Amino acid sequence: MPRIAISGHRGLPPATERLIDQALRAVLAETGPGITGLSCLADGADQIFARAVLDHGGALEAIVPAERYREGLPPEAHAEYDRLLAAAVRVHRLPHVDSEPRAHMAASEHMLGLADELWAVWDGKPARGFGGTADVVARARGLGVPVRVFWPSGARRG
Repeated sequence: MPRIAISGHRGLPPATERLIDQALRAVLAETGPGITGLSCLADGADQIFARAVLDHGGALEAIVPAERYREGLPPEAHAEYDRLLAAAVRVHRLPHVDSEPRAHMAASEHMLGLADELWAVWDGKPARGFGGTADVVARARGLGVPVRVFWPSGARRG
């Protein structure tokens, strides 16, 4: 049963979200059943991936970086975060209080420790802040965790 972690950009334009969703679902269809998705459930790539895993019949494990993590997400992402969190078969809660970059990177590192592979929704550019997708990709590679990058033609950051 492969355990796949997700890291990726947030605040994506709707057209890019659709491209990412299609790309993730296509690879999931090739992967077969029995997948476990590991996600922090942030808006953007995390939630797109989590929905796709569940729709594929896989299991979802949520990694919650901090006690106040939900409050740090955009309000329009709260309902989907709550729905996906409730659908998770396991929730890993880290001991941080505030939703800040160090907590996010710690959650990514925790997730990488549980994963067989990292799927990165990444434009290949440096992180815009500590703990961004580029940092998670670099950490995964440093740990020897295989990385698969998703950035379909026509995708762009918001």
